[in-house]
Amino acid sequence: MTTAQPLDVQPTPLALLLLGREADPKSERGVECPGDLPSPSDPDLVARARAAKEKLGEKVFVLGHHYQRDEVIQFADVTGDSFKLARDAAARPEAEYIVFCGVHFMAESADILTSDDQKVVLPDLAAGCSMADMATAEQVAECWDVLAEAGVAEATVPVAYMNSSADIKSFTGKHGGTICTSSNAKRALDWAFEQGEKVLFLPDQHLGRNTAVRDMGMSLEDCVVYNPHKPNGGVTPEQLRAAKMILWRGHCSVHGRFSLESVEDVRARIPGVNVLVHPECRHEVVAAADYVGSTEYIIKALEAAPAGSKWAIGTELNLVRRLANRFAAEDKEIVFLDKTVCFCSTMNRIDLPHLVWTLESLAEGKLVNRIEVDRETESFAKLALERMLALP
Repeated sequence: MTTAQPLDVQPTPLALLLLGREADPKSERGVECPGDLPSPSDPDLVARARAAKEKLGEKVFVLGHHYQRDEVIQFADVTGDSFKLARDAAARPEAEYIVFCGVHFMAESADILTSDDQKVVLPDLAAGCSMADMATAEQVAECWDVLAEAGVAEATVPVAYMNSSADIKSFTGKHGGTICTSSNAKRALDWAFEQGEKVLFLPDQHLGRNTAVRDMGMSLEDCVVYNPHKPNGGVTPEQLRAAKMILWRGHCSVHGRFSLESVEDVRARIPGVNVLVHPECRHEVVAAADYVGSTEYIIKALEAAPAGSKWAIGTELNLVRRLANRFAAEDKEIVFLDKTVCFCSTMNRIDLPHLVWTLESLAEGKLVNRIEVDRETESFAKLALERMLALP
């Protein structure tokens, strides 16, 4: 009988990153938050946050994304989606500190759109976005080389979703493209097809596909998926030449979990229910839903809904739960589309201890967790954002 020898297995850099044991400045994950955080069981956290915010006065402007925890949202000066919040920050030049309770790419966008005198702060640097991480600058540059080899790069216009890193926004601006949000994706694509014959849509394949097929009348055959983890994206030059929409193989980990079975199940459980989903959901889910729209659309739809109506919502759970509580008095039944509870794990990294630590540090004159985009990246990313702002 031989004795098994221990395997000499060394963890890869990616494995260490996912375990939080290494840091990658080009990634939105695996970055430790410095400093000593207050205990989450501290009963004085709310009072401490209020005191620090009052001490800072107009020097601080707190932004709260719709998907944030209630304990954090209560301290937000404004709430909204990522682009609305970035624009709100730019409209407050008197605020020296912009505390962005959201995720990394959102804080980057705020830094791009605000003045050089303003400092954007993210309470937890590990609050990233799995979708944004699915497209790196190196991968997209390699993709563009593949398009060039297929002879289609010059006819292709990149359109990057707001949920992308500053590097990807910069690439988009440099190559004549624009940014889009979930509410203006059709307008962005209409513009892009006026500039070229094809669109490289990144990083969310579902928003790109749903907009092209559902809103613009294309077929699924007009779309091809580029997978950065396969040689040449896993597609042939012939497929690239035939496609109108070249979709990056990325997705939202929350919206991507909703399934056709989720829709069928909620219809069976709640007769007369209205299914309302975000366009980041899979195509078959969007096709089976009654209503489809951005986060702001979802909120406005429920505001306008008649009393007694029933709704199953396919978006992040913090928002769904907040809306259910808000409209309970109007007898509107609002449920989460999936029976399995699913928060956005990275959004939830911004909690009350991190916010208290951030505000108290700023109140003491210590700048922490600043998000700063370098000048060259910022210039091209801003160009892409300005093209979006100029859309009709």
